[in-house]
Amino acid sequence: MQPIQLAWIDYTILLAYVAFVIGIGWMLSRYMKTSADFLTSARSIPTWVTGLAFISANLGALELVGMAASGAKYGISTAHFYWVGAIPAMIFLAVFMMPFYYGSKARSVPEYLKMRFDERVRALNSIAFAVMTIFASGISMNALAKLLNQLLGWNYNAALFICSGVVLLYVLKGGLTSAIYTEVLQFFMIVLGFAPVVYLGLKDVGGWHAMNSSLQTVATNPAALYLKEAGVTYAPDAWMSAWKPVLAGPANNPMGVDWFAMIFGLGFVLSFGYWCTNFLVVQRAMAAKNMTAARNTPLVAAVPKMFFPFLVIVPGMIAAALCTLPDKNYRIPPPILSASAYASALDAVKAASPSDSAAAVQAVGAALGKPVAADKIASLVAANAATPLSDEQIQQGLYNSIAENDYDSVILSLVKKYCPAGLLGLALTALLASFMSGMAGNVTAFNTVFTYDLYQAYFAKGKSDRHYFLAGKVVTVVGIALSILAAYFASMYNNCMDIIQLVFGFVNAPLFATFLLGMFWKRTTATGAFLGLFGGIGSSALFHALTLAQGNAPGVKGGYLSVVHVFPSEMAQNFWLAAFAFTACFVLTLVISLTTARTKSDVELKGLVYSLTPKIKSDALPFFLQPGVVGVVLLIACVILNVLFW
Repeated sequence: MQPIQLAWIDYTILLAYVAFVIGIGWMLSRYMKTSADFLTSARSIPTWVTGLAFISANLGALELVGMAASGAKYGISTAHFYWVGAIPAMIFLAVFMMPFYYGSKARSVPEYLKMRFDERVRALNSIAFAVMTIFASGISMNALAKLLNQLLGWNYNAALFICSGVVLLYVLKGGLTSAIYTEVLQFFMIVLGFAPVVYLGLKDVGGWHAMNSSLQTVATNPAALYLKEAGVTYAPDAWMSAWKPVLAGPANNPMGVDWFAMIFGLGFVLSFGYWCTNFLVVQRAMAAKNMTAARNTPLVAAVPKMFFPFLVIVPGMIAAALCTLPDKNYRIPPPILSASAYASALDAVKAASPSDSAAAVQAVGAALGKPVAADKIASLVAANAATPLSDEQIQQGLYNSIAENDYDSVILSLVKKYCPAGLLGLALTALLASFMSGMAGNVTAFNTVFTYDLYQAYFAKGKSDRHYFLAGKVVTVVGIALSILAAYFASMYNNCMDIIQLVFGFVNAPLFATFLLGMFWKRTTATGAFLGLFGGIGSSALFHALTLAQGNAPGVKGGYLSVVHVFPSEMAQNFWLAAFAFTACFVLTLVISLTTARTKSDVELKGLVYSLTPKIKSDALPFFLQPGVVGVVLLIACVILNVLFW
């Protein structure tokens, strides 16, 4: 994509938003008196705010860039991340788990683990969670820097450091409270900024039914769009049906997963592991002003979450449909290449002979460092030989001939295609809001866990509250710096959904097994939990080291010890990794707990284990507002959506 020039109104919208979020942090700084104010918001925020912050904290690069990327790559099956992989777990968190988190007065998820088990489990989870949040924050930073590089032509490194500095400013001043209130603003900015892109995109492809027809062409020949290898074909409804291709088996759906991996790997392990144990989202509910508000937070968030596929996945499907319409002159963007690579390829085209197209293809591919479409290179060389083309025309031809897609750039290309001045500024601000939300959410979770569960617990016990308040601010700066390093690692992946699911599989999948046994089986011992969790994380690493996704070379994406099994896609590899890690942790914890002695009595576990905790009565609430009743209604709505897109 060629960089675009923003109009003054676009810059005005963008700068106004940046100034506003920094202003929120500055305004709230006067209320930051203690470490609890800075790191936990002192449990003072109303339900509607925590509910929108709960969903907005998840609206980072994972949601907007990653889901649009997967919408193009996999189709409507990506909605399983919502209707199977989010809503049921959010309801479970509200009904069953929030009473333990909030009622125990724990300041973080690792602190709850210390209360339920011991310091060993707390330390292991704190370290694993800190690593995960740094990677998740880095993914948001990478996506934002790539956005500004592709849309505006900003230098990637400069964009990375400037945007990180903005987030640092408002989090450093206002702490968690600043992050939560800006997340509410970001939620509305995202909806307002992306709804026009979806509307204009659907209108351009001819409406929903016309998009369906175009996606049938995609499904029957995905290799034409470089979505799959040559010869791979699917049923016509593969991009528009959520369940039928999955039930037909991994060879019959673009995601390359079977029903067991989808339901158990995503719907149970990854989903419940993320929404029920990830302190990033749980922290928003724990900041609520009372127990009722805390339990309602995930339920409030579940309502918009259920309909977000239409805002974030459909753009990717629109992009895939546009590729089949020659008159639209659109392709899913290829990976970003340096100007020197294009210059070398341009020289190769000019020097090539139409009579030796094979040599031309080899020379151009070597210059670009990417696979290229032989027929397009041959046509480009022939056209240039017949009538010399301008450098711009040759470069455009090279751009279109790269036989690889950078799926993370899908949403950026649609914003550029459909948004005029003013609307472009709004959409760009929505993207900026989503990435800053992802960064700020992860950094605030990181500084709370690191300050309370590592620094205070093991390095600086018994210090003054002022000491921990200042330590939290220092940790915030360190978290931003480490996230920048993680951003460079994330830039190695062409779909950030793939890497984030991998990270969640390593950390959240085994942790959920620990929580499931710890909360609902009083016989679970501290030694069993610690060794089981350690073994679960280790099994994740072993599984990843011995497996690989089709089309990948052994290395950071797996198979670095040996390739025992090859999965159809990175997503399938991640789902099975999560299932394997959960099972390993569950079995290890169960067996070791049965062979080791309990260290805590039933009295000590009251309020921490389900069977030993008095059930919460919400007599003050009408029947139809009881968390269990609201949860059932939301589940029914979720089932209806699954049936509609079966």
